[in-house]
Parts: sequence; structure tokens; C-alpha cells
Amino acid sequence: MTNLTVRDVDREIAQALKLRAAAHGRSAEAEHRMILRDALGMTGAEREDFAASAARLRARLRHDGDTTEIVRMARDGDRGAAG
Repeated sequence: MTNLTVRDVDREIAQALKLRAAAHGRSAEAEHRMILRDALGMTGAEREDFAASAARLRARLRHDGDTTEIVRMARDGDRGAAG
């Protein structure tokens, strides 16, 4: 997770966000997260798919210091795509 900071928000907008959060029974921060998710059109499944893909990529990028196998895999992968 990461943090976002939004500066210079009009008071009316900040108040509207607080009211909207209260209407939904959420904290202001939780409401902000929901608004961002809705605006980006990300469903729960999409977020989980993205997280799983990122975890797989991180696992592939871990190595013991010997990059020979990584170079070999990248080279062989490129040949497979072309042929």
C-alpha cells in the first residue's frame, strides 16, 4: 500500500466528502479509497489479479546474485515469441 496526499482542496469539496463518508458509514479515508476505485473502474477481482501478477513478477525477479539464468530465460523467451 502507499499513501496519497491531496493538497489545496476547496472547503466545500472536503465537506462534501465528509458528508458522503458519513452517509455511507465509512471514514473519510475509506470513502476516498472507494471513490478512487470507482473512478478507475477496478473491481475487487481486478485488484486481486493485479496483486497476484505483481507477486509473481517479484518472485521471478528475485535471484541469488547469479544473473546467468535470468539472461538465459529472457533470451529463450524472446526466441519462443519470435518462432
